Amino acid sequence: MGRILGGILAMSMLVGCVHGPGAGGSVGNVSAASASAVIDQAGIETAILDVMTAQSEAWNGGDIPAFMEHYWKDDQLRFGSGGNITRGWQATLERYLRTYSTRAQMGQLDFSDLEVHPLARDAGVVHGRWKLTRNGDTPSGLFTLVFRDFGAGWVIVSDTTTAAR
Repeated sequence: MGRILGGILAMSMLVGCVHGPGAGGSVGNVSAASASAVIDQAGIETAILDVMTAQSEAWNGGDIPAFMEHYWKDDQLRFGSGGNITRGWQATLERYLRTYSTRAQMGQLDFSDLEVHPLARDAGVVHGRWKLTRNGDTPSGLFTLVFRDFGAGWVIVSDTTTAAR
């Protein structure tokens, strides 16, 4: 996982330099034109947003296992929330099932303010807001998701979710 995140960080810095102030110039030997040609930004954004839509539909249908289909089925999956880190797909599924054991606790999930940042042909980051509408309350917060495409479709490899106060 360290190599994956190191590669994502390196690509993030490259993409940030290419698309930051002075975009259109070059970074080292990589011009902005050649860097964007390597990464199909629109395709990646669409694919990741499709995953986000499928997740909200699964959640709002009361189907946590279907919601979890879009997480990396690996022991290296990282889920951070509430000051705790859960590692692994199965442990994350069990956490969701324990935390949201009834349909009423799940409420209606809405994502908003989504910012998709492709980092490489097989990696991207999404920042956004989440909100649950339930009888009596509407918890909400922010999230950062790291996505990867290992050849079988885009999956979340790291999820850091915070609650607003």
